[in-house]
Amino acid sequence: MRRDFTGHKVVVIGAGATGLALSRYFCRRGATVTLSDSRSAERIGDLGELRELGVRLDLGGHTPGLFLAADMVAVSPGVPLNVPAVASAMQSGVPVLGEIEIAFAELTAPLAAITGTNGKSTTTTLMGEVFSAWGKRTFVGGNLGTPLIEAVDGEWDWLVAELSSFQLEAICDFRPRYALLLNITEDHLDRYPDMASYVAAKMQVFANMAEADVAVLNAEDSLVMAAAADIRPRRILFSSRRLLPEGMGLDGEEIVWRFAGAERRFPLARLQLKGLHNVENVMAALIPPLIEGCPPEVAWTAACSFAGLAHRMVPVRLLDGVTWYNDSKGTNVGSVVKSLAGLAAPVTLIAGGKDKGGDYAPLAPLMREKVTHLILIGQAAPRIAEALGHLTRTERADTLEAAVSRARELTPPGGSVLLSPGCSSFDMFKSYEERGDVFTRAVLALPEKETV
Repeated sequence: MRRDFTGHKVVVIGAGATGLALSRYFCRRGATVTLSDSRSAERIGDLGELRELGVRLDLGGHTPGLFLAADMVAVSPGVPLNVPAVASAMQSGVPVLGEIEIAFAELTAPLAAITGTNGKSTTTTLMGEVFSAWGKRTFVGGNLGTPLIEAVDGEWDWLVAELSSFQLEAICDFRPRYALLLNITEDHLDRYPDMASYVAAKMQVFANMAEADVAVLNAEDSLVMAAAADIRPRRILFSSRRLLPEGMGLDGEEIVWRFAGAERRFPLARLQLKGLHNVENVMAALIPPLIEGCPPEVAWTAACSFAGLAHRMVPVRLLDGVTWYNDSKGTNVGSVVKSLAGLAAPVTLIAGGKDKGGDYAPLAPLMREKVTHLILIGQAAPRIAEALGHLTRTERADTLEAAVSRARELTPPGGSVLLSPGCSSFDMFKSYEERGDVFTRAVLALPEKETV
């Protein structure tokens, strides 16, 4: 049902993509909208469209009075709920809601929500491809790129949304038909006081689900299984290590789907996606469409046609016997572990960025086994060097371009250079996409070595 906010005063906090989309939405619904951001107008960029819509701007800080006088505060996912202006509004009884909660109140199509530490974007995109191949009008977005609020005025058969822990913090009634929890490893400990708080945020995805809904869980992730032990929805598991009596399992070189007394087998050799972590992503992505009745051959053909996402273990170039990989989307330690696991030694690893507070120790075995050179960039360089620098030859570079140049000098033929930062990009770049683009341009600009 289309909602009417005429006469409502709404403060949107955060002028990123989600905040801008929320501002446009509330303007369309008749609200008086104020967009608040701690940054100046110069740092945010072009706000001409919002000014034309009549959005008021509260920039360079958050004016407490605006929040206390609001009928609603709409929070972008990058904004913690403990920001003083937001916290004060909550204490005063002003409703504070996140974007996915606001969108959900108006959406009518069934929704599949994908969360976890790693693999969310790949799984979300692939599931969308499967539903689309089945002929369903499918919205794909959320944390992946297009905010969920952008779906409210469309006609959809299915909604597939990647959700971060940040987005799940500010829900009230949000209830997906399917919720996928892919894995849990340390991440965002620069925002959460401890690992338990991070896990609790992830578990919000199940908070309003009922027995008729379905939770898709990684059977081989002990944190996932422990956290989801008492949830209400029906649990369907996937495993990349064994067959399961029900759910998605692995038998040698075949994925095996067992459900409602039937069994289907899918050969791994047909997949373009490589690596055991991608096998898990494929398994998870297939489960909701298959349960909903998508023909298995349609689902598998779509999965085999999917070549992966930009900035996620993308081979950039083979130069003088060295393969260069752009894994700029590897923004936490668990993701770097999975990427390194798929490569053979010798590897030159370029890592670093804005530190997220996690433990770098899980990388130690792979550093000893595969990484012959570690080149560090960004704010996290000193901390990574302290944790891992003694395990391999370690250097620092002032820029990503300088790191690429040095990696060229250090890496022998037959080796690989991997950009997998294990950190966010926001110390040096606007996004992981910009970081990956800079890396790719620098690699492609390298000249071939002259031969005599």
